[in-house]
Amino acid sequence: MPHPRQTLGQRGESFVVYRLQQAGHTILERNWRLGALGEIDIAARDSSGEIMFVEVRTRRGPAEHVIDEALASIRAGKQAKLIRLAQAFLDQHDLVDVPWRIDVAAVGYEEGVFTLEMVHDAVEW
Repeated sequence: MPHPRQTLGQRGESFVVYRLQQAGHTILERNWRLGALGEIDIAARDSSGEIMFVEVRTRRGPAEHVIDEALASIRAGKQAKLIRLAQAFLDQHDLVDVPWRIDVAAVGYEEGVFTLEMVHDAVEW
């Protein structure tokens, strides 16, 4: 049986994919891994052609509390790892000249309802 927290995280990611698609973004990859370095939760292309690397953080509770927790959970080491992963993804997909950014999707889950706050350019590179 999957761990309850893992299941909530997977459901949160699916919710973000759904919302990105609703907004007209194209999902390029989900859970893209690069060996031991880690994974990119979602790689997408927005309507302007910019690549979005989305780090999803799902937490129980209302959206207004989730965003602070989500951003606080992405410390300097995680930011550096996300940047290395993004650059590797761009290299492997021959997208090195395409504009890109790293966003954080703060997903709240309360009383059976998901909420989403997107933080664009959450990681400075």
